[in-house]
Amino acid sequence: MAVSPSPDTRTTAELRGHLVTRTLFIDGRWVDTDSTFDVVDPATGEVIGSVADGRSEHAAAALDAASAAQADWAAVSPRARAELLHSAHDVMKSHADAFIDVLTLESGKPRTESAGEFHLSTQFLRWFAEQAAHVHGSYSPASAGDFRIITRQDPIGPSLLITPWNFPLLMPARKISAALAAGCTTVVKSAGLTPFTAALMTQVFAEAGFPPGVVNLIHTTTSGEVSSALMADPRLRKVSFTGSTGAGRVLLGQAAQNIMGTSMELGGNGPFLVLDDADVDAAVEHAIVCKFRNAGQACVAANRIILQSGIADEFTAKFVAATRALVVGNGFTDGVDVGPMISEKQRAEVHADVTDAVAGGAELLTGGAVVDGPGYFYEPTVLRFSGTTHPLACKELFAPAATLFTVDTVDEAVAFANDTDMGLAAYVFTRDLSLAMTVAERLESGMVGVNRGVMSDPAAPFGGIKNSGLGREGGHDALHEFLETKYIALTV
Repeated sequence: MAVSPSPDTRTTAELRGHLVTRTLFIDGRWVDTDSTFDVVDPATGEVIGSVADGRSEHAAAALDAASAAQADWAAVSPRARAELLHSAHDVMKSHADAFIDVLTLESGKPRTESAGEFHLSTQFLRWFAEQAAHVHGSYSPASAGDFRIITRQDPIGPSLLITPWNFPLLMPARKISAALAAGCTTVVKSAGLTPFTAALMTQVFAEAGFPPGVVNLIHTTTSGEVSSALMADPRLRKVSFTGSTGAGRVLLGQAAQNIMGTSMELGGNGPFLVLDDADVDAAVEHAIVCKFRNAGQACVAANRIILQSGIADEFTAKFVAATRALVVGNGFTDGVDVGPMISEKQRAEVHADVTDAVAGGAELLTGGAVVDGPGYFYEPTVLRFSGTTHPLACKELFAPAATLFTVDTVDEAVAFANDTDMGLAAYVFTRDLSLAMTVAERLESGMVGVNRGVMSDPAAPFGGIKNSGLGREGGHDALHEFLETKYIALTV
């Protein structure tokens, strides 16, 4: 592992000029509050700015605005909604440098990763702009033939979109663009650790000309209070949440009170299977990205790398060498591969997990230490286990720490992969197409990457099964998450 120095401090100071949206956005206006909270650069531990701290009364005002705007927004023609989304796409692209810099500053990820997240986010705006005018119903005869069955797709209504800190641009872009394309108004709750990126995203919709009340933004340090107040209001008809399974369960319970529509993208425990006939070099290359992108802080990360015994030694040697070659440092420094973890709390938790694992018999192949100096850096780490029963096999690490397990057969690999209550993303590497399809079909996961470690695409349905959630984001499925089917029986 190499550690890169911090960038010139003037760079960070100049970036603060981008942080102009420090307030809430309600009914087309930026709104101040009596209190604020600080936002910290995880690469330095320094405060980079403060934002308005919203409370339940601000959330209520945001829902007031969304509810008042819903009927008019639903009545806007699909083509007009599409044109507004195209305008937002163009506005967003014109602010690329600001987005990439602010995203790097408050999340810590390398600037190259921030650029990738930015470009993927713009593609979601374009995708849903293209889908907005293609929401169709149906017309058919009844089974007895004596009347006609007509269906139409109507917007579900005002929607609460709760976004996470690990992809603070992609998640708002993906959720908001789908809701707007379907004709729903929105209240967006930003992640408290990364609010500036969400604010820039909201500013795009304002600049693109979306009507007041259609997009509203709340920052808060009292997420439970704010969310509970909104969820108890019968005017709210949809919640889309990305975050922990525990928080998702709470929201699902609240949603049940008003029989509210829900989409939940929750935790993962992603198995990454490398079978005996795999292209080992390709598997290593994809595993490095799948594990260490965003410092491992991704729900779709390779959480358990499961190796068939025939290639285990070769893969392990190459994977450890590639891990040691990763450059850790400030995301604004050229050549950095792995940035900091988001907080000291997150870093302390993973270090405790690694320490306990080694004490319990795991073999530490590289890493395993806190990086000295400012910021919340942790060494890219690889642990090898002699069996498949260690408690760490059941935990989502959310950290730059890889765990390696060896099995003898394909059946053992699949059984271990499925031995979890999660089911978000899974991966399999093999040269045998028939085997690839067989294993992919057997894996209990909402998404399976075959010979690839990155799957997100605007045209693809993103989501999980079991305790990893319900509903889908992306693709045609995402639009229908914000639509309800109305059936009309017509006598002719």
